[in-house]
Amino acid sequence: MNDVSPHEFLNPEGWKPAIGYANGVAASGRMVFLGGLIGWNGQQEFETDDLIEQIDQTLANIVTVLEAAGGRPEHLVRLTWYITDKREYLDRLRELGAIYRKNLGKHFPSMAMIPVAELIEDRAKVEIEATAVIPD
Repeated sequence: MNDVSPHEFLNPEGWKPAIGYANGVAASGRMVFLGGLIGWNGQQEFETDDLIEQIDQTLANIVTVLEAAGGRPEHLVRLTWYITDKREYLDRLRELGAIYRKNLGKHFPSMAMIPVAELIEDRAKVEIEATAVIPD
């Protein structure tokens, strides 16, 4: 996977660098907006109730939808995560990192993480919205 981003990552002078995300991203090109994707397969069936496995499927879903627009993971400029268990997420960061890199490489766009009480799909433990900019 190509880990070189076509976008400019923003880190103001004097700021400590962000780790695992970008403070901001500047990009130009075709904008692609992905709705909230969850950890079920293309047939809308859950194969697991495990948080990390659902994140793996969700990230794979993002890559698949992005590919339908002609994009790749390095075109992502923003991810907004909604998770139902903050503690489990934090306790399993090492596993999460491996799953993230497997799907998106070493590309870390701007991100937000929002703990929520529940998601619309009862079995869903994660939902991620994504924005990408595919260069002209």
